[in-house]
Amino acid sequence: MWAPSQMAPAEELTDVVRAYLKWHCKFQNSSKGDAAANHPNVKEPDAEKLLGISGDNVPSAHANDEDHLNHGHALNSLDVTRVVFVAAAAGAMWFLGGSSNPYITAIGVICTVVGGFPIFHEAYENITQRRMTMELSMAIAIVAALAIREVFTALVITLFVLVAEILEGLTVGRGRKAIQHLVDLLPSTATVRRNGSWSNIEIREVEMDDEVLVRPGGRIPVDGKVIGGHSFVDQAPITGESMPIEKHPGAIVYAGTINQSGAIEVRVERLGRDTTFGKIIEAVETAEKSRAPIQGIADRLAGYLVYFALSASVLTFLISHNIRSTISVVIVAGACGIAAGTPLAILGSIGRAAQHGAIIKGGLYLEKLWEVDTVLLDKTGTLTYGTPELVDVCPAPEVSATLLLRTAAIAESRSEHPIAKAILRKTTQSGIPYEDPQQFEYTPGRGIIARSDGEEIVVGNQHFLLECGVHLNQSNGAGLGSEVFVARGGRFLGTLHIADTLRPEAKGAIQSLKSMHLRTVLLTGDANSVAEDVGRKLGVDEIVSDLLPEDKLLYVKKLTEKGHKAAMVGDGVNDAPALMQASVGVAMGSGTDVARESADVVLIGSDLSKLVETLQMARRCRRTIMQNFVGTLVVDSIGVGLAAFGFLNPLLAAFIHVSSEMAFILNSARLLPPVSSANQFVRGILSQSASTTG
Repeated sequence: MWAPSQMAPAEELTDVVRAYLKWHCKFQNSSKGDAAANHPNVKEPDAEKLLGISGDNVPSAHANDEDHLNHGHALNSLDVTRVVFVAAAAGAMWFLGGSSNPYITAIGVICTVVGGFPIFHEAYENITQRRMTMELSMAIAIVAALAIREVFTALVITLFVLVAEILEGLTVGRGRKAIQHLVDLLPSTATVRRNGSWSNIEIREVEMDDEVLVRPGGRIPVDGKVIGGHSFVDQAPITGESMPIEKHPGAIVYAGTINQSGAIEVRVERLGRDTTFGKIIEAVETAEKSRAPIQGIADRLAGYLVYFALSASVLTFLISHNIRSTISVVIVAGACGIAAGTPLAILGSIGRAAQHGAIIKGGLYLEKLWEVDTVLLDKTGTLTYGTPELVDVCPAPEVSATLLLRTAAIAESRSEHPIAKAILRKTTQSGIPYEDPQQFEYTPGRGIIARSDGEEIVVGNQHFLLECGVHLNQSNGAGLGSEVFVARGGRFLGTLHIADTLRPEAKGAIQSLKSMHLRTVLLTGDANSVAEDVGRKLGVDEIVSDLLPEDKLLYVKKLTEKGHKAAMVGDGVNDAPALMQASVGVAMGSGTDVARESADVVLIGSDLSKLVETLQMARRCRRTIMQNFVGTLVVDSIGVGLAAFGFLNPLLAAFIHVSSEMAFILNSARLLPPVSSANQFVRGILSQSASTTG
């Protein structure tokens, strides 16, 4: 017969159980709603409407990653309540000293089973699926602790595991919020010109070639070309550029970017998933669904660690017959740091790369990026803008530069050749007026003969002018670009030098690549003199010129056959075969659709410095994963050894397990795009409190 003073603690502990069961019933039905509301997944109706995402395309974790990635949700009321309940039960056991009281012990067992239900449920599923996981090993440890009447120890282990799963969920959840964060950048409506007036319509009703009005402060809903207005646009969410970019008629704008100052009218060129914005979301989705080879290694290593811990525990019991040491061995070994940390690091790296203007189309290509030892670079459109520019005006003696430019512009005004556009662009920028010729005759590959004010104008290459009887009394050398000769009325007026302009960031990017001990090779179809000049200015390691598309492909094949891991960077149709043959194909965002589709990585803003950042991010991801691998092996080996020799009790073993696991997961979380997670954490608690009191 128990004394009344001994019954009171049991009644208090019973009250704790009753209170928890009331909370459990209250939130049982609402938990699914909370999870749906808080789960950062693109399966939300808004995402489907904005981008045309079907339910089948919604990203889901790979089967082997479900145990960890499915923890990636926002703070859930039921989870918090369960932790508070187990903590209260453990506190009651501690303060009431119930180890000698069978009633308190029985209630403690019930608290452990009820509070640790998710652990046992997951362990049961693992048994039915014949999978060995850390959850199963922890469930075995808890049951073993209960079997030897270490109820307080079992409660504390349960508490540690529940807290660890919540922290892991909050951390991994940051990675899975990447898609929803991007979806939130796109407006749900657009202002479109219909029947001569502006009207607001749903984004899904916008059609190709529609004219969309974007007011100051509004987000641009489509990819398109500016046809009216002038403004500055913040493109940081898409291209990673820190400064707003000036937009005027003819400029390209991207969906999801922010119009800052003036109203602009945009003609729709891409919608939904075809936009650059849609490609980013697709890349993050693919990253979440796909698995890099290193994730398979992580899964196998995690399984081996579980078998190692269980085998070590059996050996410990056979040698020492100490059940507490045996339980400690099972508890101390943790593999979640690599099983959950590896996909988190990959998803975070791809999300951060997308935020900075580079689309990586899956974890496989991220892994290939960190293996790259050679970078192959196309010239036109990659290292240069791919647009001819007039770089030098060389008038003949006693001829003004104005007369030379005006005469060339008259002849070229009816031509659609890129060189003609460069001459006309420079003439217009210089404020020099010109008129159309009365007659115009174009000989492909040679030049133009035009007539204006009764005089014949000849514009073309040197041989063409000589054939037309023009005496050239000035020699400007071979030149490193296209040299255009101009004559009027049989008189030689001078030459214009046309060349492709180097991208301003190209030289710095090449130097950064070399500082990373990467070999740089210029592959181009241009003449050797032009290639040598560009290569010398940029400081590339090797220059290969006069290449046809099949020659580029052959060069990449030979390089890969030698065991090199090559990244090919290009922008044109002629680069597509080499992009597909290389270990990693990288396309410039301004390039052709064929190049972008053939590539594994797309640089949205066509900024070569983003290639450097992407390679650095890939290497950082690899370092992080290897740190987790090595750290887990070291901690588990030392921990199992200490536990086997009786230096760790189950409580200390549980603390080491949880703290090391979270350390490695947080190490991977450093790669996630920065968010104000502290504010989100507080808002989550406040919102849950509000819903509870309501």
